[in-house]
Amino acid sequence: MSRALPKYNKRRVGFIGGAAALALSGAVIAGSALAGESSGDGGDADARTLAGPGTISCPDVAPELPAIPATAQAEVDRNLGDLDKQIAEANKRLVDTVGQGGPNFVQNAILGPLEDKRVAAINRIATAIGRTAERPAGLDSLAACTLDAQGEAGAGEEATTPPAGEATTPPAEDTGQGSGQDTGVGTISCPDVAPELPAIPATAQAEVDRNLGDLDKQIAEANKRLVDTVGQGGPDFVQNAILGPLEDKRVAAINRIATAIGRTAERPAGLDSLAACTLTK
Repeated sequence: MSRALPKYNKRRVGFIGGAAALALSGAVIAGSALAGESSGDGGDADARTLAGPGTISCPDVAPELPAIPATAQAEVDRNLGDLDKQIAEANKRLVDTVGQGGPNFVQNAILGPLEDKRVAAINRIATAIGRTAERPAGLDSLAACTLDAQGEAGAGEEATTPPAGEATTPPAEDTGQGSGQDTGVGTISCPDVAPELPAIPATAQAEVDRNLGDLDKQIAEANKRLVDTVGQGGPDFVQNAILGPLEDKRVAAINRIATAIGRTAERPAGLDSLAACTLTK
C-alpha cells in the first residue's frame, strides 16, 4: 500500500544538547547529594547518576498509517507535526525539572501527560482519514513513550522509566482540588458531556457508556491528585500538571464517544468544546 507521507525514523527521539547536559550536571550532582545518593554509582541502572536526564523516545506514527486521502493530508500533517512538538516540549520539561518531584515524577508529570496528548493527536489523525476512507485501527498502541535514560530520569528520580503511580507530581502550578474541601484546595469542575449527546445508536451504547464512565473517573483522579500534591510546584502547577493533562484525557474519551456514534449515525460535532475543566475554589 502506498504511503502518502515520507518515511520517518521508526522512533522519534527528542534531542537534548550536550551543552544542556553539561549545564545540568551540577544540578544533578547537587540533587544527588541532597537526596543522600552516592554520586559515584553511575553504573547502577536503578541508582541516581551524574549523567544527563536522558531523552524521551516515542514510536513513529507516520510509517504505520495507510494511504492518506488528499482531503485528509493537511490535517494529518498538522497532527504529525503536533506529535513532534509534544516530544520536544516533553524533553525540554525533562531538563527544566531536574531535581523536582518524587520517585514517580517523570511518569506522572511528563510521560503520562505526553501519552494523553499523543492519544488525542493520533485520534485526530484516524478521524481525518476515516472521513473518506477506512479509519485506521490500533494506532493508540503507538501513544506510549519511554525514557531513554542517560542517567537520572530528569527530575531526580530513577534512571529507568518509573512505574505509573499515583502521585507526587511537580510540573508547575498551584494546588487546588475538589475532594479536599476541608483542606481548602478547591474542586475541579468539568462540563457534562452526556446531556450534549444526540440519540445514541444501540450498537454504540456500551462504548459510549464506558467512555462516559472514564470521564467521571478522570475527574475523580484529578481531584485526588489535587489534594495529594498540595504545596508542590510553582504558580502554574495545577494548570500544567492537572488541568492540562485532564483536558487531553477528556479530548481522547470524547473523541471515542463521537467515533462510536458516528459508525452508525451522524457523528456529533463540537464535543471537544466540553473538554476543558476549571478549578473552583
